[in-house]
Amino acid sequence: MAGLYLHIPFCKQACHYCDFHFSTSLGLKSQLVEAIVREVALRRDYLRVDTVLETIYFGGGTPSLLTAGELDQIFAAIHRHFAVAPQAEITLEANPDDLSAAKLQELRAASVNRLSIGLQSFYEPHLRMMNRAHTAEESTTAVRRAQDAGFENLSIDLIYGVPAPGHHIWEADLANAFALGVSHVSAYALTIEPGTAFGHRLQKGTFKAAPDEFVATQFEMLLAAMRAHGYEQYEISNFCQPGRESRHNGNYWRGVPYLGLGPSAHSYDGHNRQFTLANNPQYVAAVLERGEVPVTIDALSAVDRANEYLLTTLRTARGCDLAHLRTHLGLDLLATRAGYLAELQANGWARLQHEVLTLTDAGKLLADHITLELFTTD
Repeated sequence: MAGLYLHIPFCKQACHYCDFHFSTSLGLKSQLVEAIVREVALRRDYLRVDTVLETIYFGGGTPSLLTAGELDQIFAAIHRHFAVAPQAEITLEANPDDLSAAKLQELRAASVNRLSIGLQSFYEPHLRMMNRAHTAEESTTAVRRAQDAGFENLSIDLIYGVPAPGHHIWEADLANAFALGVSHVSAYALTIEPGTAFGHRLQKGTFKAAPDEFVATQFEMLLAAMRAHGYEQYEISNFCQPGRESRHNGNYWRGVPYLGLGPSAHSYDGHNRQFTLANNPQYVAAVLERGEVPVTIDALSAVDRANEYLLTTLRTARGCDLAHLRTHLGLDLLATRAGYLAELQANGWARLQHEVLTLTDAGKLLADHITLELFTTD
């Protein structure tokens, strides 16, 4: 299974927590779409010649800002240069305020069969705090409208750990999410990144992040509520009804090769990573004027590949296969880190069964720390 990711770097306005590459100026949008179409042709040989695309993912930015004509241009280029599986998962990230009935019909006509809707919250003051472009009412309306339009494979994004006097807002957000009956939920802790509006306000002392204990409690509430409503946690931040996990993102965590198109997109061929320049004008000029894709190649060493496998698999319900790590990636944790593995189990942070290491709920709260501790530098 191989995947195709397309980065659409445009937004109506800047969310105060976001550090992804995007622009709120849409002046270059048509040229950038033209450049992505050209990049499809330029990079058709990045994946194996006989590759069949099993997943296509439009991320951003806000891909729901693309017009029907722009989507048609991109899909025509993809089908011209790649074989696409008949049952391919084709996901498009969307903001609620873009999802009119007419827009949803355009997306269905364009062969999009999965929507990832960035709700973030159903609580109006939190949406305003985060500088979201939609209202709390639009959060619910957009999902209902998508369901009415025939989209069965729906994911919503939620953010927890937003500073608040207590947990009642998060409880209400979860209740509203379950009432919608969507098949997939991605829930992320609010992270204050340098360079974002929240990051600048934190430096100035005009914004205060929620305490770690507050965030941890809301994560535990999330896990309990998801289980109670029949959702499976297949990755630390991702929950789904049985059989409805994101195939595209699942491939990332399993180390499957994929091609990323557009400025700031990443690609992975199984051995090395590539990073496309995160600058819209320079990307457009390089692709359209010079026929070049401005990429930086990151050649992964054996140590890099072993650490990446640890990083991605420990976040998943499948866990980290220590036998695979030893046999294929040259890292024998059972021999070199037996003491720490025993400590993880004794503290109730991990389970080790049949050479597969999985994190417990308590361990998931410490996932980043545990992963760094297991990383090798040799």
